[in-house]
Amino acid sequence: MPFHISLDGHTDLAARIYRQLRDGILDGRLRSGERLPPTRELARELDVSRNTVAVAYERLTAEGFLSSHVGRGTFVSADPVAKVDRAAPPGAGLRPIERWRSLPAPLGADRSAPDFDFRVGVPDPGLFPLRTWRRLVSQALRPSLLPPSGYADPAGLEALRVAIARHIGAARSVQASGEDVLVTQGAQQALDLIGRVLIEPGTRVAVEDPGYPPAERLFASLGARVAKVPVDAEGLDVTALAKGTRLVYTTPSHQFPLGTPMSLARRTALLAWAERNDAVIVEDDYDSEYRFSDRPLEPLQSLDHNGRVLYVGSFSKTLLPLLRLGFLIAPASLRPALRQAKQLMDWHGDLVTQSALASFIDEGLLARHVRKATREYAVRRDRILAFIGDELRDVLEIVPSSAGLHLCAPVTPHATVTMDGVVAAAGRAGVAVESLSSYGGTRGGLVIGYGMVGSDRINEGLARLGECFSASRTP
Repeated sequence: MPFHISLDGHTDLAARIYRQLRDGILDGRLRSGERLPPTRELARELDVSRNTVAVAYERLTAEGFLSSHVGRGTFVSADPVAKVDRAAPPGAGLRPIERWRSLPAPLGADRSAPDFDFRVGVPDPGLFPLRTWRRLVSQALRPSLLPPSGYADPAGLEALRVAIARHIGAARSVQASGEDVLVTQGAQQALDLIGRVLIEPGTRVAVEDPGYPPAERLFASLGARVAKVPVDAEGLDVTALAKGTRLVYTTPSHQFPLGTPMSLARRTALLAWAERNDAVIVEDDYDSEYRFSDRPLEPLQSLDHNGRVLYVGSFSKTLLPLLRLGFLIAPASLRPALRQAKQLMDWHGDLVTQSALASFIDEGLLARHVRKATREYAVRRDRILAFIGDELRDVLEIVPSSAGLHLCAPVTPHATVTMDGVVAAAGRAGVAVESLSSYGGTRGGLVIGYGMVGSDRINEGLARLGECFSASRTP
C-alpha cells in the first residue's frame, strides 16, 4: 500500500526514512508480510539517491523489522518486535461547548449480541430480500443511470422522491408530490435538518414523556430548551404545552414507546394549538406500516390545512437500519432552506441506494415485503401477548397497540417486582430487554421488541425472561 514519508529538511535523510518506516511497522500501518517498494522506486519517488534508501532498509533488516528475499522483494517481517498502539494526541486543552459536554454517551454504542434480543427498533435482517436488493443495486450502478456530473439534487434522486410520495400517499394517506419529498439518511437526519432550519439557542421545544430519547438529545444539542410533555391514553396532552413553544415533536400514529395512537380529537386540538401559537409540529411516523388490526387514523399531515406539520418517515424499520434511508415532507415555505441545509450536510446522500429503493418501490417489492414481514411479526407479537397474559398477568399489563415492532407492558399497581432487577437478571441470562423508565414517564415496566427473535426461538427467550421475574420478586 502507498506509505507517506516526509523528508522536510536536509539532514540525515536515511535516518528519517528509517524512523518513519519503523514507526509505521510498530503502530500497524505497515502490516506483517506487506511488501515495500524496491529501493530504486522509493528513491525516485522521494527524489533521493538509491543508496540513501538502501541504508534505511539495511538497518531495518538488521533490527528484524524487514526481511529481504532475492527475486521477490523486501517485506515487513512476519513477527517483528511487539507493536505499540498509536493514538491521536489527547488534546487536553480542547473541549466541546457546554451543551455537548452534558449529553450522555451515544445510543447503540454497545450493541452486543445476546442470545435473545428483545430490544426495540430493529427489524429482522433475516426477512430482508437480500438477493433482490443485490440485483437492484447492480442495476443502479449502470453508467446510464448515474448523473453525468456525479452530483445530484440535495433533495435526493427524483425517481425515489416520486416513488416515496406515491407509496406514502397510498399506504398512509399523506398528501405530497415528489417535489415535496426530501430524501434523508434515516429519520434522525431529517430531525437534524429540521433543527438546523428552525431551532436557535433558547428555542422552546416540546417532546413526549415518555418519548424517543435521540430526538430530545438532538434538539438539546442544537441549543433548544426542551420540555417534556406527558402522554395519556389519547396521546400528547395538548393542555400541558407551555406558552412560547415553537416546535412540538410527536409520534401520533404509534406513540413511542407506549404504542397508543393519538385520538382524532387530540390531533385536531394539537393542530389548532399550533396555529394559535405559530408553532411547528414534527410528526414522526416511524413504524406504523406494520399493522395487525384496525385501520390507522389519519396522519396529522393530511389533516393539516395551514402548513404547520413536517412529516418524517424512515425505511429503517421496514428494510434495514444500515441502509440509512428516510424522508421528510415539509411545507413549501421551508423546502428551500431544508435543501440548502441538506447540501451543506452531505450534498445528497447515496444515489446508488436511492436508485435501488426507487426500483424496489416501483416494482411493488416494498409492499410485498411489508406484507410478508407483518405476517411473521404478528406470530411473534401474539406469542408475547399470550405469554404475558398467561404467565405475568399479575405483574405486567399490556398497553393496547395495533402496529409497530414492539409492545409496552407497564407494571400492575400491586406488582411486587423491581424492573431494574428484572432487566439486570435478564441480561445475565442472555436476554436483552429494555425498561420503560429508560424512556421517561412515571411508570415502571418493560418495552419488548420482537424484531430480532424469530418465531422458532421466541418461546425459549420468553421462558428465560419469566424466570427472571420469579427471581426478582420482592417479599
